[in-house]
Amino acid sequence: MYTIIDVETTGRSNRITEISIFKHDGEKVIDEFTSLVNPGIVIPVYITVLTNIDNATVANAPYFEAIADKILEITEGTLFVAHNVNFDYNVIRGEFKRIGLDFDRKKLCTVRLSRKLFKDLPSYSLGKLCKSLEIPLQDRHRARGDAAATVILFEKLLAHDNAKTVFKNFIKANSKQGTLPPNLPEAVFNAIPNRTGIYFFFNKKNEVIYVGKAKDIKKRVLSHFYDKSKKELDLCRETAHIDFELSGNETVALLMEDAAIKKHFPKYNRASKIPKKSYSLFNYTDRKGVIHFATNTAKAAPYALQTFYSKREIILFMEKLCQAHSLCPKYCNLQCVESSCNHYKITSCKGICKNEESIDVYNERVNKAIKAIKTTYLNNIIKLEGRDENEDAVIVIEDGVYKGYGFISKAEAVAQHKENILNYIIPQKDNADIQRILRKVI
Repeated sequence: MYTIIDVETTGRSNRITEISIFKHDGEKVIDEFTSLVNPGIVIPVYITVLTNIDNATVANAPYFEAIADKILEITEGTLFVAHNVNFDYNVIRGEFKRIGLDFDRKKLCTVRLSRKLFKDLPSYSLGKLCKSLEIPLQDRHRARGDAAATVILFEKLLAHDNAKTVFKNFIKANSKQGTLPPNLPEAVFNAIPNRTGIYFFFNKKNEVIYVGKAKDIKKRVLSHFYDKSKKELDLCRETAHIDFELSGNETVALLMEDAAIKKHFPKYNRASKIPKKSYSLFNYTDRKGVIHFATNTAKAAPYALQTFYSKREIILFMEKLCQAHSLCPKYCNLQCVESSCNHYKITSCKGICKNEESIDVYNERVNKAIKAIKTTYLNNIIKLEGRDENEDAVIVIEDGVYKGYGFISKAEAVAQHKENILNYIIPQKDNADIQRILRKVI
């Protein structure tokens, strides 16, 4: 037994404005329920233009809770069928959730069934599919009109020579067919590995619409299809292809993900898109011979001891450096005063600002601080697990700037020689997000 269903909604908020359900016994329609629904919120103008349903149309219509029992009754013991089933199913399930009820039905998607049984058609959208199969479609973008056309499409699918085998595979309890996005070929999903790396969601125009990283790419990709949030539903509805790149470890995956997001600016990635302003920490010697620390924008101070992405981050770093090496806040860009230092937190200055300490002695501590910065962070080659047992992944930091990552075969005798390793590096741009990632592993 099947129920073929279509809903119209308010758009982004996904509240139902109209629902149509045809109950089908595999041969013919045996029952029908169609109703306008008062969504309880304002219907956007663009939805009214599309469906011809406005606030006046639904003013006297029942709220969803008034028809919930009827929906449960007519769909009880049936397979939930719809064109792009995840959308209609999750909208209805969301309405039930709002009134504190569960809604759980097995699903069949006429988009995916059509792709399997009616191959090589120019499009599988309901309108174009109906045109290709000569199915009458009246009252487009109204629940009953679309549901009635889907009934005829469903009957054509049932009558196909291979229907029995295909339907059986689609309704298996452990089948993921009903979960996959309607436009995503099963073979593409099956090719995704259970390994660490990044993945790309593409739309029909071959545009990258989402980039993610995962320790298990296949498992993470599948979790997008189970997620019922509106963002995930919209993402899945647009997804037509998925690609991936292996990283071997999570740190490189994070670096690859950040670079891909900033390259493609995917529609569904909200974070990490906009590069943040960077600041350089550098040193100089004044006319008296005292070594100072100072900061400026990265462009204005290219020879950095270290790069930061907020002024607060620099202040915190310099306060720790001052305390660790008994430096003067006045000469560390922490205090702009003509007189001697009087920083509220740092009291370890030994008097260079009062001429109570020799410049040579003070500069010796400054040079030790500079060396400490360089030793701990400035130049670093990080070796991590590669994409297979025969290679290593490497990350290179030079003069405090992230230079990139690469993969080196363990059979290559490059050891830790920087000039050799650089030949294997994929050059990358440094930014605030990258610095946060790297400081967790250094």
